[in-house]
Amino acid sequence: MGKLVASAIRTRAPLARGSLPLIAVLLSLAAIGWVVTGERMGGMDAGPGTDPGALGFFLVTWVVMTAAMMFPSVAPMVIAFDGIRGRRRAVGQSTPAPATALFVGGYVASWAAVGLLGWAVFKLGSQLAPDALEWQRGGRYLAGGVILLAAVYELTPAKHACLRRCRSPFSFLSGGWRDGGLGAFRLGVEHGAWCVGCCWALMAALFALGVMSVPWMAFVAALIAAEKLLPWGRAASASITVLLVVLGLSVAFVPDRVPGLVLPDAPMQGEIAGR
Repeated sequence: MGKLVASAIRTRAPLARGSLPLIAVLLSLAAIGWVVTGERMGGMDAGPGTDPGALGFFLVTWVVMTAAMMFPSVAPMVIAFDGIRGRRRAVGQSTPAPATALFVGGYVASWAAVGLLGWAVFKLGSQLAPDALEWQRGGRYLAGGVILLAAVYELTPAKHACLRRCRSPFSFLSGGWRDGGLGAFRLGVEHGAWCVGCCWALMAALFALGVMSVPWMAFVAALIAAEKLLPWGRAASASITVLLVVLGLSVAFVPDRVPGLVLPDAPMQGEIAGR
């Protein structure tokens, strides 16, 4: 199995040409996700500490949002998986036709679980320490601290280990192929877990900046894509660290000077209730 995976990765150029329809599907789904997310979040950005709303509303929005943000950067892994699936079928090994879709579904399931955890943490924190989330009290420092935590995490061995797995299809797929539809789904869940390990702090920074903000969502998505797709991963990660430090300190001490940041004490653009 390892030779088959290695062969698929080495022949990357013809594989990419044969995978243009798959790339088009992923990018189209991401584009649709951006449109749907923009419609669902319209007028709801209240800045740091924005209430994510009821569980049902948030979960659907979160899944669509993460698909929009992550599908472009996960495309190389999906292409590699689909290429191996095609080679297995070519040599007569049984591989279900929807295996690639199940792989993507498992990846999305991992991020859905993270969204549920984030929603629960926010709701619990709002009940146990409501003063900490009030902007004029500790809210601005909490938001800035979360962003600074994301900056620190960029420098940790755990971050780099997860990022290596996300950037290299070979290092992940050679770790153990799983046959069948359930195997494809489980492999997608596993890759999603590595991606969560790589990006959870950046997504936490999105919560700190305003989880219902499409511009900040696009900003974080750009950071994720940069460190996953650019050839100089370590340099991208170092640059992101500096950017996050500046942003975190600015949110904590001079939030009115942060471009695009909606201050929680400003007039609300919309209400979540009734959505």
